Amino acid sequence: MTTTHASTQSGGARVAVQKFGTFLSGMIMPNIPALIAWGILTALFIPVGPFPNDALASMVDPTIHYLLPILIAGTGGRMVYETRGAVVGAFSVMGAIAGSDLLIDQVNAAGEGGLGYVHMFIGAMILGPLSAWVMKQLDKLWDGKVRAGFEMLVNMFSAGILAFLMALLGFFVIAPIVNWIMSVVGGAVGWLVDTGLLWLASFLIEPAKVFFLNNAINHGVLTPLGTSEVATEGSSILFLLEANPGPGLGLLLAFSFFGVGAARATAPGAAIIQFAGGIHEVYFPYALMKPVLIVALVAGGASGVATNMLLGTGLAGPAAPGSIFAVGAQALLVGGGNFLGVMLSVVIAAAVTFLVAAVILRASRKRDLAREADGSDALSAAVAKTEAAKGKKSEHLSNLAAAGTAAAGSAASGGAAAGTAADATGAPVASDPIRTIVFACDAGMGSSAMGASVLRNKLKKAGIEGIEVKNVAIANLDGSEDLIVTHQDLTARARQQNDRATHVSVENFMNSPKYDDVVTMVGESNATE
Repeated sequence: MTTTHASTQSGGARVAVQKFGTFLSGMIMPNIPALIAWGILTALFIPVGPFPNDALASMVDPTIHYLLPILIAGTGGRMVYETRGAVVGAFSVMGAIAGSDLLIDQVNAAGEGGLGYVHMFIGAMILGPLSAWVMKQLDKLWDGKVRAGFEMLVNMFSAGILAFLMALLGFFVIAPIVNWIMSVVGGAVGWLVDTGLLWLASFLIEPAKVFFLNNAINHGVLTPLGTSEVATEGSSILFLLEANPGPGLGLLLAFSFFGVGAARATAPGAAIIQFAGGIHEVYFPYALMKPVLIVALVAGGASGVATNMLLGTGLAGPAAPGSIFAVGAQALLVGGGNFLGVMLSVVIAAAVTFLVAAVILRASRKRDLAREADGSDALSAAVAKTEAAKGKKSEHLSNLAAAGTAAAGSAASGGAAAGTAADATGAPVASDPIRTIVFACDAGMGSSAMGASVLRNKLKKAGIEGIEVKNVAIANLDGSEDLIVTHQDLTARARQQNDRATHVSVENFMNSPKYDDVVTMVGESNATE
């Protein structure tokens, strides 16, 4: 009883951390383009860059110190309470920025140390959502109680007054707390770098990735610290601690050569998605099939970090998603020699992981073959375990499970989504002309983008032109879509956003037989226009 209760508490704590990390990721990821733009500017034009230019470099500090925290706070506010929350959240972080600067100036003026300014990324992640949440609760208090004709007046002044008060909270409370946090964390990371022990971080990060606990570390700590380092050094190794695609590639290659059954059959495809697409979560089930394989991931990750430390290489900005193309582009911004060093770290990380994983897989090969002969579906079980660790369904993982089932010889079921008309063969039928097709998933990236690309090619081969095919997050469906393609676990949510469109559910974004039905449906619907 006690053990079960403790296990439940542990699982609940893990899910809470996962949700927290996902929320942080939701604030950072939409603003990655701005971070990339700032990284390019910094890498090229600061004094240590290849083209030092004081005039252009004058944009560097205002961007990181003001614009990026305001964007993050605004995004966090919008996630909680749409535009109203975004405005209040964006203003409130100005209090934290000003308060932090004042504290740093006071310390420096007292001669207690030449401290650099703290960039309020963490302050933005706190104040943006918090201010929006408070605004939402206040609006509920007087909802329906405001006299007609005074709604706009109340809305404007209540938001303005709250933004002012939250800025004061940021100035007097949040700023000193964040300064202390960044001092402690920054000192710890600095010590690891100075002592050459930064590779030890892999003992935390690699297992955390497999259990979806990495976002809180990556977006809450490494991105702010790495961004601050880039502002002075032009690059940072911290961006490579989590994003290096080498360990995942090495693990999947080991399964491609030494795995058995469905795991071996699906590993090459998963390797392409992970390495080129940057969708790291597709290798997590393979690690969970044999948790001892996490040792291989740690060894590979630590080797990659050690290589970058020895060569002094890093990235000009965060690589998101963690694709080899994103990593390479950010490495090349720093210089050709840096690019070669980073690529070498990826190769070494992949090679070390491959070798360690190969030894582990070879040692258990007979047992794995016997299990496969008994009809055990280890990959599907590992996918289920991974989704349980993530705390929700994932289209990438469900695609992997479907591919594994197909590789094992099981037939996948098909048909139109519930509520969508179908002909005698079960193919979906649209009653209106289709001009806009949208692939929707949780984030609007990754596998939905791949699915959209596959369908575009099919439409092109069929000679069908003038059809817009794009991918978005489900939350951004606006009702203008004619046909919406979603993973089967997300179709109900998509219907809530747009119940007018034709909906098609798929099990596998990469290779669904329903795409041929969609092509036929699009052609027929437009032919009758």
